[in-house]
Amino acid sequence: MSAIQFHAVNGFIRDDKEMNQSIRYATASETGLDGPDQVLATDVDTTCEANGKVRIKLDKNECNSSIPVSIPGAFTKTANLYPDHIALVSCPGVDGKRTMYTYREYEQTVRTVAKAFLELGLERHHSVCLLGFNSPEWFIADLAAIYAGGLATGIYTTNSPEACQYCAEHSKANIIVVEDRKQLEKILQIKKNLPNLKAIIQYSGIPTEKDVLSWKDLLEIGKKVSDSKLLSVLKTIGANECCTLVYTSGTIGKPKAVMLSHDNLLYDARLLFIKLQIQEKSETLVSYLPLSHIAAQICDIIGNVLAATTVYFADKNALRGSLVETLLVAQPTAMLAVPRVWEKIYEKMQEKARSNGAIKTWIAKWAKAQGLYYYTNKMNGVDYKNWSYVFAKWLVFDKIKAALGLQKCRIFVTAAAPLNIDIKKYFLSLDIPIIEAYGMSECSGGHTVGNHKEYRTYGVGIPLPGVYTKLDNIDENGEGEVCMGGRHVFMGYLNAPEKTEEAKDKNGWLHSGDLGKIDSNGILSITGRIKELIITSGGENVAPLNIENAILSELPALSNAMLIGDKRKYLTVLVTLKSNMDSETGEPLDTLNPDVLKWAKSIGSDAKTVTDVISSRDPLIYEEIDKAIKRANAYAISNAQKVQKFEILPHDFSIPTGELGPTLKLRRNIVINMYADLIEKMYQ
Repeated sequence: MSAIQFHAVNGFIRDDKEMNQSIRYATASETGLDGPDQVLATDVDTTCEANGKVRIKLDKNECNSSIPVSIPGAFTKTANLYPDHIALVSCPGVDGKRTMYTYREYEQTVRTVAKAFLELGLERHHSVCLLGFNSPEWFIADLAAIYAGGLATGIYTTNSPEACQYCAEHSKANIIVVEDRKQLEKILQIKKNLPNLKAIIQYSGIPTEKDVLSWKDLLEIGKKVSDSKLLSVLKTIGANECCTLVYTSGTIGKPKAVMLSHDNLLYDARLLFIKLQIQEKSETLVSYLPLSHIAAQICDIIGNVLAATTVYFADKNALRGSLVETLLVAQPTAMLAVPRVWEKIYEKMQEKARSNGAIKTWIAKWAKAQGLYYYTNKMNGVDYKNWSYVFAKWLVFDKIKAALGLQKCRIFVTAAAPLNIDIKKYFLSLDIPIIEAYGMSECSGGHTVGNHKEYRTYGVGIPLPGVYTKLDNIDENGEGEVCMGGRHVFMGYLNAPEKTEEAKDKNGWLHSGDLGKIDSNGILSITGRIKELIITSGGENVAPLNIENAILSELPALSNAMLIGDKRKYLTVLVTLKSNMDSETGEPLDTLNPDVLKWAKSIGSDAKTVTDVISSRDPLIYEEIDKAIKRANAYAISNAQKVQKFEILPHDFSIPTGELGPTLKLRRNIVINMYADLIEKMYQ
């Protein structure tokens, strides 16, 4: 049970020379001439071809000097080291039982499915598209595609048939693996438009459609194929070629296919685990975030292969409220969540707190004060657990964690979007220090992450050991574009050289499009996005993120705030009130959240629904929102950055209603189009 250890080198650099000093390239003589752990010959650092290879840069940094390996090579090693350790635990079946895979069974099943894919006609550098909710079958099919020399390609379950067609056609999919009848119907609608498609597999339930294989059928096919067929393909694989495609959410234009190599993925996962002090064969995780997104792939699939973690699978209602049920069973040691998940847990805890009596409420308030006092001191350099904190931990904190299934959890991470600092402080007061991570698909997932030992409530942490970071085009406020370098930077966008050149320059720097600042502690804070910059008609550049967060911090009854003002005379904002959610569909309901009802009553309003508020333009609620915006305006650096007007939208943002993408990121252009008339009203 050894820790994955490398010497950590953190920080930022200012020029290309510093990143490229003492560079050399991994060679076949170091890795062997037979796959899959070999480095295939090439003289380029970027490619947009499915069968392309890129050089792997090594240098004197201990992390960067590690010899490349492939995903099949890493997985085989882990399975041989820990054959009887539990790798995967499914969600309960119709009989209520969970299926478990040991590492020996897991890796052997991957090989069986890889052989079946080859038998069904999977060609080198063609894709296997995966469309379904997290499950052992998703993991197995993903890795089997890689073993068989194909490209594992996730498709978001929320995609329309047309969006599925684009991904499958663009990646030349030979095989599509779907979860159930609902997802199968999307593929059946577009099947005739996919000339490369040779097989469809449904892994949940028994397919009734002709020529659609069940998971059992797939395994039977694979068992009849000789191992030599798979071994001959494995010998051709290289650690420096593409094995996975991650399609961006495509909020503007067609999605781009991010090409990631074996080395990209394993290198990034290794660095994350070094920083988070992940222990081999000792960690338990819960898989529930979309596997078509890089964050879940790195933590759930690649992390599982690399560090022999045990992964429990939540059911498909996890993001609608059932996640805690899986947490209670799994008892994870680490948890990754997007802000909306932490917000939902926070709302449930607030709802529970309202039912407490006076004594319990007083005890909880006292305990939270002790927790916040301890962490405030810790952030100021005083790491001393006094008796009050220890008593509060025993009396309150441990019980709360147990109720959430998090009593064994020591790593709490949020990613994909900013988490409201007030919610972060709330969890901190309960002895749950949530650290932020930052990255993108193009850097294989993570690039910076916070530190539990040197906790901060702000920023997205410091760079991982072994990666390079600089700010480009720094302005007078010390703000510039965040650029990343290292072995985790992607190969290129499939079939899109122009887009690739925009993102990855000739020196290997990945231009994130995010604006950031670095403080005296070396902590990176993301302050906005270049493409989301609002330029007013007066020429003022405005980053919406800070203003939106300031408004939300001033009034917890608001769930979202979206700034408007591009090419306009002044700034306005669209806001949403927190409302209840349909547990089946995930759609927002008209009824106000219990916290909002309580707040509305406290200011004298009788409103029970969003419709009540908007139809009557409830003067009490509108006045409080106006006051909150004015308080936020007090922090503005100029009059041009002050919000002048607002409107309340008829429902909260969500994936089903279109305002949020599959990874719960705000789709600004979509919102602007949806509410164009309301926006114009604010400028009349």
